[in-house]
Amino acid sequence: MAACAGVVPFIQCRMLILNQIRLSCCKRTFSNTPKRLTPSSGNTNRSLRPLAGGAATRGLRIYTKTGDGGTSSTFTGQRLPKDDALFEALGSVDELSATVGLARVLARDASHTYCWQLERVQCALQEVGSLVATPRGSARPAHTRRTGQRVPAAWVTELEAWIDEHTARLPPLTNFILPGGGVAGATLHLARTVCRRAERVVTPLTRADRVDASVAVYLNRLSDFLFTVARVAAAADGVDEEVYVRPPPSQPSE
Repeated sequence: MAACAGVVPFIQCRMLILNQIRLSCCKRTFSNTPKRLTPSSGNTNRSLRPLAGGAATRGLRIYTKTGDGGTSSTFTGQRLPKDDALFEALGSVDELSATVGLARVLARDASHTYCWQLERVQCALQEVGSLVATPRGSARPAHTRRTGQRVPAAWVTELEAWIDEHTARLPPLTNFILPGGGVAGATLHLARTVCRRAERVVTPLTRADRVDASVAVYLNRLSDFLFTVARVAAAADGVDEEVYVRPPPSQPSE
């Protein structure tokens, strides 16, 4: 980790960290037998403390100053303007994960049963961000060995299975639903819209072969899952879904 400080761009530091936590988080959550995730036992002190070996002070730094000139680096080391479409996509995926995280906290506080699925989604989005941050045109085998080359098809299949399972327990859709349905449900609808935006900004990158097409496929299916689980959240909170009704013509003022 000491190599991160002032030498490796921040996004590369993030990738190094991702590879270290991958086995402890995402390998656990993407096991063949889905199970509800529970907090680890032992020390529950969540206060910040130095990493092992003092890495917090002489290793990774949150600020690198390498982006002060308006450019940033991909995981492959390619420097691009910060408003490049690649970083727009990466930021959208990051925003999506943060929004899903907010929904997960709200759902957890309401004792909803699908929270573990949202955590799995957030782990998957870390991997999706890794793929976006590793443009295909400049990626070498040394990079793709860490990030992979595509989103596993099994992750898309898993989302579809969750959608089918939840849908079987929900009343059939007969009208357009207004986003809402309690705090958790409304936040999941917000996450769905962020997911759709992430898909829109990723699509031109997949068309240009800068990002693998599997990323767009995963985001497409994820938005369907978020819509479905937003309905589940409303049902769990005992909130009736509000359906679209065409407003009557306004009456002329007297």
